[in-house]
Amino acid sequence: MPDFDPRIPVRFGALSDAAPGTALLVEGDGPVPAGVAVARFTPRLGFGHPAGCACCVARGPVAEGLSRLFLAHARGRDAPLRAVVAVTRSEAGRGAVRAALDADPLSRARFRLA
Repeated sequence: MPDFDPRIPVRFGALSDAAPGTALLVEGDGPVPAGVAVARFTPRLGFGHPAGCACCVARGPVAEGLSRLFLAHARGRDAPLRAVVAVTRSEAGRGAVRAALDADPLSRARFRLA
């Protein structure tokens, strides 16, 4: 029996990888293709409570961006969301995407690294 994972796949790529049913998670500013759902983020370190307790840890910018994409999809504001392309400019950006998909409970429940 094949494994089935209903979570939305997130893969690293370029702006040119945007296609119908694909949203972009973009590090920083700059032009993006028209007609594509986009969430932007700036990687940052050291957010939340220094002790890191679950009650005080703020969600990071990548997790917030993924939530915006998911909610727009769930509310029918954007086209069906079949995949997310993470367009990063730095190792910090790639690390932030991986960290959100690994450590943020909502991101982990809705999305998976492809």
